[in-house]
Amino acid sequence: MSFHAALRNATKSVFLRVEEAFDAPFGGRDNPLRHLGAIGLYLLWIVVGSGLYLYTVLDTGIDAVYSSIGYLSQEQWYLGGVLRSLHRYASDGFMLVMMLHLLREWSYGRYFGFRLYSWMTGIPLIWLAYVAGIGGYWIVWDELAQLSATATTELLDWLPIFNEPSARNFLSPDTISDRFFTVLIFIHLGVPLLLILGLWAHVHRISHVDYLPTRRVMLATAAALTVLALFRPVLSNPPANLASVPGELAFDWFILFIHPLTDLSSPAFVWALLFGLTALLFALPLLPHGRPPPVAVVNPANCTGCDRCLADCPYAAISMAPHPGRPGSRLAVVDPDLCAACGICAGACPSSTPFRRREKLVTGIDMPQLSVNALREQLEAALPRLAGRTRIVVFACDRGAAAGKLLAADDTAVIDLMCTGMLPPAFVEYALRGGADGVMLAACREGGCEFRLGDRWSSERLLGEREPHLRHSVPPSRLQLTFASAHDSTRLATALTEFRTRIEALGATTDRLQPYLRRAPHHA
Repeated sequence: MSFHAALRNATKSVFLRVEEAFDAPFGGRDNPLRHLGAIGLYLLWIVVGSGLYLYTVLDTGIDAVYSSIGYLSQEQWYLGGVLRSLHRYASDGFMLVMMLHLLREWSYGRYFGFRLYSWMTGIPLIWLAYVAGIGGYWIVWDELAQLSATATTELLDWLPIFNEPSARNFLSPDTISDRFFTVLIFIHLGVPLLLILGLWAHVHRISHVDYLPTRRVMLATAAALTVLALFRPVLSNPPANLASVPGELAFDWFILFIHPLTDLSSPAFVWALLFGLTALLFALPLLPHGRPPPVAVVNPANCTGCDRCLADCPYAAISMAPHPGRPGSRLAVVDPDLCAACGICAGACPSSTPFRRREKLVTGIDMPQLSVNALREQLEAALPRLAGRTRIVVFACDRGAAAGKLLAADDTAVIDLMCTGMLPPAFVEYALRGGADGVMLAACREGGCEFRLGDRWSSERLLGEREPHLRHSVPPSRLQLTFASAHDSTRLATALTEFRTRIEALGATTDRLQPYLRRAPHHA
């Protein structure tokens, strides 16, 4: 194993452990580490909303900007001061969440294949975020702004892009005019607009994007930022004075860390580090990776054009086109560059029902490596071998807990899935009618699906909230939906034990219909 792979696996293990620890107090849907992208977008909207108010009341004159901001922080602390603090703390939070999101996606290996576009479009956003953040500090025009402006221009002067050193503009008070602040505010407003546009490009190839976290997370985040703003309000340092050197300052290490780094090293080292890290991020997808799995395949003869696969695909890999053999009908088309090979589309297809009387079950859309027909064959082969008082079939995600090694027994059959979202709900009824006393679906942790939506779609289909749904005639008492990650072996085993106890209290099923397992001879 290469050093890069070992480092990535070690980082992934840390993230998994921390995320699972956070699941206890927060739950999967509210776990902040599982929804870093949505939290980042929410923090950005707080920055934008508070910034728009601050812009409308800010005096941009060189002699008035400092006193204007001071008035907001002290005289109008109940509104302007709170919003200024929210603007600052939400900006810091956005930077922190952005870097955590980057690190987490890298550790999970989500930077190549069908995720390549999102990775590549995300890297420039880091530069835009820091340009906007550093420029925002200059607007205050206190000693910290003076230090940042001088340090930044000295850093830029190292690059051969200016005819004259730009740092000369900050040598004396008469070198700064009102026009400087007008241009600065224009830049501070323009760069965030580019950032928002870049974020749209970053996610536009992903369907069902969580643009905002859950209401509980939003309220908790807003409350935490407000409490911080009230009890530790953001205040300006002494006003800038280009005739003197700034003294001890209140520093923001989330955004302005580059200035101490430059002091400790040199501009050449800092630029080499920044450009080197950026080039490395762009080059990561070029490193050797395993061969991508086969993508979903559409069978035109069985595709009805219902667009359920289109609605459920997590990565917008499916589109609808005119059916070549049926005028007026539509046909699903798979983009192989975007397909995640998760099988969620097969689970959404109405033709993916095991009750269809065919020698070989061919569906409208399917996965070559684990077709719906192969899934039915596995189930039919496992059911007769079940023995014991309570016979249970477990459909388990192979990216979650190792259900096969942990749960397989004489009275328990385990069938692995690429994702629980690929399981058509009719398989639950098929298993019960074929001899099982209960069916357990072992999905990944809520919010922790490798393919984003598998756990969610599985739950909604079984609850009758999404098509195709489990028929209401199926007794819900004989169905168990469990969420467990790769480290949740104890959780999964406990869930099976409790489920078995419940099934034993209910008794054996009375609606086992073996004829469902008989094959009709060669007819559609």
